[in-house]
Amino acid sequence: MLLIPAIDLKDGHCVRLKQGDMDLATVFSEDPAEMALHWLKKGARRLHLVDLNGAFAGKPKNEAAIKSILQVVQEYADDNGLDEIPVQLGGGIRDLDTIERYLDDGITYIIVGTAAVKNPGFLHDACGAFPGSIIVGLDAKDGKVATDGWSKMSGHEVIDLAKKFEGYGVESIVYTDIGRDGMMGGVNIDATVKLAQAVRIPIIASGGVHNLADVEALCAVQDEGIEGVICGRSIYEGTLDLSSAQERADVLTEGAQA
Repeated sequence: MLLIPAIDLKDGHCVRLKQGDMDLATVFSEDPAEMALHWLKKGARRLHLVDLNGAFAGKPKNEAAIKSILQVVQEYADDNGLDEIPVQLGGGIRDLDTIERYLDDGITYIIVGTAAVKNPGFLHDACGAFPGSIIVGLDAKDGKVATDGWSKMSGHEVIDLAKKFEGYGVESIVYTDIGRDGMMGGVNIDATVKLAQAVRIPIIASGGVHNLADVEALCAVQDEGIEGVICGRSIYEGTLDLSSAQERADVLTEGAQA
């Protein structure tokens, strides 16, 4: 079970939102690259970046900050003899040229969210052009998918879209319960498991992580197909210690495999 720190970018700063509301942003760092290094030193094996401005604008808005993070990640990997530390990125990615540019810059996985729902043909083309590099982000409330930075609700069922996109060849699915995101009220385990059981590709849980109990609860069901969990406000506010939580997840994973 991977614990994946989230670095949400707004106006070049590292922030966290509550339920996706840009007006409820808490700035945690003026230097996102420094924050990325902090999480790497705490044992992060993957990073999750979101261009929040881009998500609302429909085009990249924090490329400078993203490049600075990628430079730090590469330097850290080199210094520690690591082949690669994967970095996944979402927010405002609406065309193949943008995907290609980000992958060339060093991003490992591109997360397509709103564009996947509104323009499935684009997601299909992206999976074909960049196999193994595309993750779909499904943000939902009460089983229905939201788009446009969570500001609009679609009529689509999460599981229906997940099955459809699995057929396109997406690498995995980031599933966010938007009613819980940033609220630290606990992960929606039932909905996450239900989705994982419906598809064969890995699910990355997101939204609501509060403490070690949430991580342990996910580890207990990881065999259903849950690969990791994105950690945001909990690790920034200290209700979850990333290092000890990842160590605990490793122990539980090894125990399950024994």
